[in-house]
Amino acid sequence: MELLPFWRNFSTAQRTPRILILVSLTLIILGLIPLYHPFYRYPANLVVEHSSKITSPLSYGTTTTKYQKIIEQDDEDTCDVFIGEWVRNPDAPYYTNMTCWAIHEHQNCMKYGRPDTDFLKWRWKPKGCDLPIFNPYQFLDMMRNKSMAFIGDSVGRNQMQSLICLLSRVEYPIDISYDTDQNFRRWKYTTYNFTLAAYWSPFLVTVKESDPDGPSHTGLFNLYLDEPDPKWTTQIENEQFNYLIINSAHWYTRCSIYYEKNQIIGCHYCGLPNITDLSINYGYQKALKTTLKAINSLENFKGVTFVRTIAPSHFEGGEWNKGGNCVRQGPFRSNETTLDGISLEFYRTQVEEFKVAAKEGKKKGKRFRLLDMTQAMLLRPDGHPSKYGHWPNANVVLYNDCVHWCLPGPIDTWSDFLLHMLKLEGRRALEESLQLK
Repeated sequence: MELLPFWRNFSTAQRTPRILILVSLTLIILGLIPLYHPFYRYPANLVVEHSSKITSPLSYGTTTTKYQKIIEQDDEDTCDVFIGEWVRNPDAPYYTNMTCWAIHEHQNCMKYGRPDTDFLKWRWKPKGCDLPIFNPYQFLDMMRNKSMAFIGDSVGRNQMQSLICLLSRVEYPIDISYDTDQNFRRWKYTTYNFTLAAYWSPFLVTVKESDPDGPSHTGLFNLYLDEPDPKWTTQIENEQFNYLIINSAHWYTRCSIYYEKNQIIGCHYCGLPNITDLSINYGYQKALKTTLKAINSLENFKGVTFVRTIAPSHFEGGEWNKGGNCVRQGPFRSNETTLDGISLEFYRTQVEEFKVAAKEGKKKGKRFRLLDMTQAMLLRPDGHPSKYGHWPNANVVLYNDCVHWCLPGPIDTWSDFLLHMLKLEGRRALEESLQLK
């Protein structure tokens, strides 16, 4: 083949040094890129934040976010990131209700006229260390070829929608659900081969609604406390997810009849004759124990289970159906409020059952982690939709919503915690593999 005119002026001997120089420079550049590129594959070390600009591939323009660079941190395991305070964050939010389609109507507070925006401008600051702002590129890179499932109630779904919105700066997933049932959805991030799934199971155990109205007009449910809900257990067994995020609690305040071994053992506010009235927490503890025991018994599941603790509601001035509302516009300081009542009972139960399951799981090579959101969210009475989850005078069951969280809003911080724990999990896995060698 005839050489191009430019190359015709060089002999073989003259070309060789230039080729060697080019190859050497290329190797040097490739070696330096991982040191400075913020989105390369990470080990599970902690990170330090630097301001940066990330231009979204979805043409939302350039937004301020946090670029994260790897450093070694000695207090990584000793600092409890779940204890701290909310501090100002002028960079937030990292998406809007106009740029994310994953927001359900009852969480779309800006659409329905919420006038204040200060509740968006906070981040969580642990006592004694730092919690980096969620980096969507880093998260997706760590989740490459992996899968994650959210199992539980609508607050868990709220968390998943927040995660999708935060990831929208990088990529939107495609819907790969098996059918049209909105309670069971599957999404896939094709660039990363990352699957995200949601399984609606507000009680976690098998349930049958015996009366759609019930004593308090919120339904009456038959709960089979010793039977895990097959709608999610069979899927977890078949899909072999890498990560599960389990949550439940709020639905246990509803009127229920408790069953064990297919026999009625009592109820909660069922109002039926000759049935013992048992506490809310009795049913919840039995159900959570059943749930975690079921996960430990799944032979094909080898992933990590995160038990997400309760995010307290913040009704003031009455109960949810008696005029209660949440109108505060800023967070509490940690010395301004305490966890009490049924929320405290639920939380103690979650910690107790988590410890039992983790101890048993360790014998079987299974991993349980506590995603302890309770303290952080106890301090955020300002983050709920309140009356801004619907149009005025709309016919809705929860008129003042002090249970779910506005999007964007404080619940976005849950992804900060999740990414932190995933990094720690990756480091543990690396250390274990090195020990085996």
